[in-house]
Amino acid sequence: MSSKLSVLLLLLLAVATVTVLAQKRRPTSASTDEWNYKDGSERVSMRGVANLTQVLDNWRFDILNQMRGLLQNDHQSLLPDYARIQPLSEALDDLYKEFNALKSHLGDLTEKFTAIESFIDEMKAGRAGGANVNQAAGTAPAGAPAEAQPSQPRQGVRRLVRKKPSSTPSQ
Repeated sequence: MSSKLSVLLLLLLAVATVTVLAQKRRPTSASTDEWNYKDGSERVSMRGVANLTQVLDNWRFDILNQMRGLLQNDHQSLLPDYARIQPLSEALDDLYKEFNALKSHLGDLTEKFTAIESFIDEMKAGRAGGANVNQAAGTAPAGAPAEAQPSQPRQGVRRLVRKKPSSTPSQ
């Protein structure tokens, strides 16, 4: 049984070796990577190419004549309905005006928030100044470093925020 198995394995190994060697001997074709446009060019009939060029030229001439005739005689079938263009233009103008109004409103809000942010920054600076006064007096909070900084008096500052007159864009 083992002799049959060894003969079978030897035969299988021989078939595999022959197959590999046959593939190595076969030349690899370089034409699989690129198309050779010159291949078969000597069999092309130049008369057929000239006829095809003439046919395509005639088609172009006919198509352009038909389009010119339609534009001159029946332009409604090719061009858009001009009655719809004016309402579309008005709607686009309204959208543009709304966008500009929103942009100016956003600018007003930005100005208001700028004033509020500066007020908050001053309040934070005032609190920090108040903490510095406590440190200078020797009543620093626990865990805070006791550095000698000049004391800043706390000021009660109120700001009046005015709205700038909005200019309407004339478009």
